[in-house]
Amino acid sequence: MQTNPDQTLYQWLEVHAQYRPDAPALISTEHVITYGELDAKVRKLATGLADIGIGRGDVVAAQLPNCPEFIIAFLATAARGAIFQTLHMPYRSHELSHLLGHGNAKVVVALNTFKDINPVQEILGLLPDLATLETVISVGQSTKGALSFADLTSVKADPAAINDTQPDDNYLLLYTSGTTASPKGVPHSYRGFLGNSWEISRQLQFGGDDRILSLAPFSHLYGLMIVHMALATGSANVLIPAFNPPTLVADLKTHKPTAIFAAPAHFAPFIAKGGMAPEMFEQTRLVCLSGSTVAPKLARNVDELLPRGKVIQLWGMSELQAGAYGRPKDTLASRTETTGKASPGAKLRVVDGGGVQQGPETEGALEIRGPSVFAGYLNNPQETDNSFTNDGWFKTGDLAIIAADGDLRLTGRTKEIINRGGVKYNPVDVELLLAEMPQIQACTIVPLPDKTLGEKACLCVELQADQTLELADVVAFLNDRKIAKYKLPERLEIFTTLPLTPTRKVMRGQLISSLTQNKG
Repeated sequence: MQTNPDQTLYQWLEVHAQYRPDAPALISTEHVITYGELDAKVRKLATGLADIGIGRGDVVAAQLPNCPEFIIAFLATAARGAIFQTLHMPYRSHELSHLLGHGNAKVVVALNTFKDINPVQEILGLLPDLATLETVISVGQSTKGALSFADLTSVKADPAAINDTQPDDNYLLLYTSGTTASPKGVPHSYRGFLGNSWEISRQLQFGGDDRILSLAPFSHLYGLMIVHMALATGSANVLIPAFNPPTLVADLKTHKPTAIFAAPAHFAPFIAKGGMAPEMFEQTRLVCLSGSTVAPKLARNVDELLPRGKVIQLWGMSELQAGAYGRPKDTLASRTETTGKASPGAKLRVVDGGGVQQGPETEGALEIRGPSVFAGYLNNPQETDNSFTNDGWFKTGDLAIIAADGDLRLTGRTKEIINRGGVKYNPVDVELLLAEMPQIQACTIVPLPDKTLGEKACLCVELQADQTLELADVVAFLNDRKIAKYKLPERLEIFTTLPLTPTRKVMRGQLISSLTQNKG
């Protein structure tokens, strides 16, 4: 028996637990958990959640890495008919207070120890100020004032703890990444996300023998989509708690993933230093790059590492999961230079400043409509109204070009346009060129206020080890490539590391704020 797109998350788990109980569901360095074992653990935690009063519509938040406890908590929350809210691991009390309060979380599941902090203890400190938060569940050592995850998963499973859920029920609460503004709450029903994941997993030909590795955090829509696709097809999730460059090569050799989902920043340092070889990917048939703009050269370099595989790209958002993606059968140019074609059932268009749809090969603001698109932001009707057209298209905030054959090429963000003396331009094409400079590890271009021209472009750079760079070097490099002079950066700032969101997107808003406050 197979899953179908009209089921719910726990129903997918039930299918595999009943018909393939001995198949691996979760693979980590420590152990393998089969689908039968995963179902048993989920039933126990669902019972534990019922015992503390979690029921239909309640919000259970989790601040966990890519570990078995994350997936067990996710599925047990779904089994109770509750809503799962994800929290990125780097968030501290300042961010958590806002997100938990806005999401009306009733329970938080968190690690007792993460690097040099105790997330459980920090969340316990927020209890007096959060009206809905009642319980903190500790993963790891016991903490006074918190319940133990191990204890909750040691109870006898009660069949009555599994609620009857429907495809149109809300089950997930994500928050936008907040690279330029405060995060917004994004609720989702099963039908939208599960249907989209089910279709994608079929087009990418996943099956029970696949071992899927996400280098993106499960707390983000991209990583969470991989969890969905594995459950849709009975594949195994390979669990690496966090991206760790010193151990990644060993992890790849040990786990031999058949598919890898990553951001460009995960591969770029290894490509630059020659730290990866084809023998590491002998069983890998697919690498997907997403999360930020992918330089075509990087995509081609990754593709060349795959003896039996193909690189593809994917475009998605918290508001819609995956809106477009490449297929392995696509041409090399399509897979390395575009994010592929629309997801099944989705429609894409680009419009000009007046909302008029543009033809093929014309840049415009990207809009989408389709079954995976959310209905509106949580408790934010004004932002919802501003984000949809009168005829129901979602305004993504991206700039794009759609080719005649349907391939989507992202060209920037509407909020990242630089207006230099009335001449507006998109810096992404310049960024992609600069990524080829041997001195540069990572870079982004941001607008800074200028009294005369309104805005000027500032190039923010993270250098390769033992490299130096001057603005004159940058200008000479771009002049050799015949870039228009108004697009040349007029300021260079070098950072030890560029500030990144937990999903490894450059925090442009933070850069602009810090550079504006420290004028040079």
